[in-house]
Amino acid sequence: MSTDFDHIVIGAGISGLGAAHYASRRGHPSLVLESSERIGGCINSHRFPELGGFWSEAGGHTCFNSYGNLLSILDDLGLTGRAQAKGKVSYLLWKGGQRGSIISALHVWEAVRSLPKIFSIPKEGRSVAAYYGELLGRRNYQDLLRHAFQAVICQPADDYPAEALFRRKPRRKDVLKAFTFAGGLSTIPTAIAAQDGVEVRTGQSVSAIEPDGEGFRVTAGSECLSCRYLTLAVPPDAATALMPAGLEAAREAIAEIGMAEIETLVLAFRAADLGVKPIAGLIAVDDAFYSAVSRDFLADPSYRAFSFHFRPGVLDEQGQVERACIALGTTPRRIAAQARVHNRLPALRTGHAKRVGRLDQALSGTHLAVTGNWFLGVSIEDALTRSRSESDRLFAR
Repeated sequence: MSTDFDHIVIGAGISGLGAAHYASRRGHPSLVLESSERIGGCINSHRFPELGGFWSEAGGHTCFNSYGNLLSILDDLGLTGRAQAKGKVSYLLWKGGQRGSIISALHVWEAVRSLPKIFSIPKEGRSVAAYYGELLGRRNYQDLLRHAFQAVICQPADDYPAEALFRRKPRRKDVLKAFTFAGGLSTIPTAIAAQDGVEVRTGQSVSAIEPDGEGFRVTAGSECLSCRYLTLAVPPDAATALMPAGLEAAREAIAEIGMAEIETLVLAFRAADLGVKPIAGLIAVDDAFYSAVSRDFLADPSYRAFSFHFRPGVLDEQGQVERACIALGTTPRRIAAQARVHNRLPALRTGHAKRVGRLDQALSGTHLAVTGNWFLGVSIEDALTRSRSESDRLFAR
């Protein structure tokens, strides 16, 4: 059976759904194929039915008013006015079995002496360790910053490209600085998938892509689908495996980009059963987990929840539960509900911009776009920035 589509997107994370949104707004209806039964990718507002639908973010957890591409989509969907402010709670440092303030690990005078270098040292092409170690001092990097950055990207940070962290973007003053939604960030992918011009099919495992004139044939299960335009919105290892014949240079450009595996444990508690004050989360120093992110930014009268992002293979499941409870000053018997999520993030390394440059050169002039959270950085806005630029390339003609 062969079915013709104008534009097929493989992957229903925010990158793929963003690509479908941009295409449909330009008059190109899009079919999105997702291998799992859930859309959203790294956006995952996990719900606990046994707790009346209480949710906690098991992946991405914050949007900002500097996310211009995301805000344009929210405007299109009528969601901007539904944004809710995140409560003002702070992160704590988890070090040596104790919770403490982040400022306690900062070497102030070293930072003061080093900070003027911000006007002279280059960021592009340098690793996180090299750039921030020079910018704020080596002791500050070793004792605080490397752990804070690892908490953000959930992987070792030393060789991560410095330009992929904290890129400056203009802010929209008519939007809350940091926001979420009453039902969590999964509100966003759900709304994109529900609009006219976007069809999403879950449980669709794509096994092969073949050239078909200027377009492509996509094998998904027992079905063969043809399209004029194709967008790969999958991790780099999947993009490498699916790259069609004739684009070997594109395949070679991304073949060495790795993936970081993260074992995420989501724990929910009755609010009365936790003594720790409301916090944004924990930044771990040399522990089995990189970070823990709290649901306290949008307080619930009955429950609290924390998502612990563990290093893979360090602790077994019971060990993770026990370590998380120790960090929260409680015991496993007080857990009201729990869930496990397998997260994957790209393991970007210095020299990444050159790899992307080679990929873009190989894709030039084709009807194939490649997007994801592995181009400019791992944030929602980074992913959508790439999706929008690839949409411009495919459809602006």
